[in-house]
Amino acid sequence: MNEKKIILGIETSCDETAVSIIEEDKNGKIKILSNVVSSQFDIHKEFGGVVPELAARSHVEKIDLIAKKAITESGVNLKDVSAIAATSGPGLIVCLTIGLNFGKALSASLNIPFIGVNHLEGHALSPRLNTKLNFPYLLLLISGGHTQYLSVNGLGKYKRLGTTIDDALGESFDKTAKLLGIEFPGGPKLEGFAKQGDADKFKLPKPIINRGGCNLSFAGLKTAILKISSSIRSKQEKYDLAASFQKTIEEILEVKTQIAFDEFKKFSKKKGRAFVIAGGVAANIGIRKKLIKVCKKNNFRPVFPEAKLCGDNAAMIALVGLEKYKVKKFDNLDLPASPRLPLDKKAKFLKGAGVRL
Repeated sequence: MNEKKIILGIETSCDETAVSIIEEDKNGKIKILSNVVSSQFDIHKEFGGVVPELAARSHVEKIDLIAKKAITESGVNLKDVSAIAATSGPGLIVCLTIGLNFGKALSASLNIPFIGVNHLEGHALSPRLNTKLNFPYLLLLISGGHTQYLSVNGLGKYKRLGTTIDDALGESFDKTAKLLGIEFPGGPKLEGFAKQGDADKFKLPKPIINRGGCNLSFAGLKTAILKISSSIRSKQEKYDLAASFQKTIEEILEVKTQIAFDEFKKFSKKKGRAFVIAGGVAANIGIRKKLIKVCKKNNFRPVFPEAKLCGDNAAMIALVGLEKYKVKKFDNLDLPASPRLPLDKKAKFLKGAGVRL
């Protein structure tokens, strides 16, 4: 298959309506022709979080417009598109269904292959849009709904080394920001608060820091923030609490990443190991600096997606679609949305009461 390959990707797993078109030339070079993302901050900010029904309604209203904009910006004629890729899970099922059905309809009308994509696989492969990256590599996926260490061994080949047993890291950032009075979406803005505070002001817990391998827990930290925030009054104290939270997260990730490195080395003997940090929280500068430091200490190459590719977007969905297209891994048009779709299907579920580490 030496011809030019053009993939249209669709992402509606949560509160971003996104469509992207990417192209791979005969030499294997990938180019993002368009990557349109429409967020729903104004819709959800009065509720302090995403309301699934409102998110789905917004997807319905926007998907056609966003797709047209992406096609126009790309300069591509729809008849030249090779395949349609759409997120099939995980995510909010009422939101997933919108993009999935839109993608199926496009595929059927154009009579081209349809490819369902695991949203997490999009994040896992996203750095390959702008970085040469060979398998296997270690991945830290940190987003609003997911926090996992994974060995990425190839397309569709993942081994989970560690995961959060309760809250995702992005969720912890968002909830902490809300307690500090930062307007939704607060997670990305919390680091700005932290820069103005004293990171040593508050001593915060680091749950399961010395057990559980490279599994993580943030619920206890969030509870501590809740208790402290209820008694602080000044703006400076809020800055100090944000700074203490940011520092604590960095220290937790430093310890757990070291454990993940040691675990990854057991079955990856190659030199020049890469450590990919992907997902929305990967845009956090403090976390980036801390993880780069750990990489240098362990002779790992730190790899981050471009900032615009850290959050949910359709270019990463199109990329997975491209890889699947090249090996003819297509899906039928009856593919269902899967709100809980893991990367490592053999990994043990580690959330909820009674978890033992």
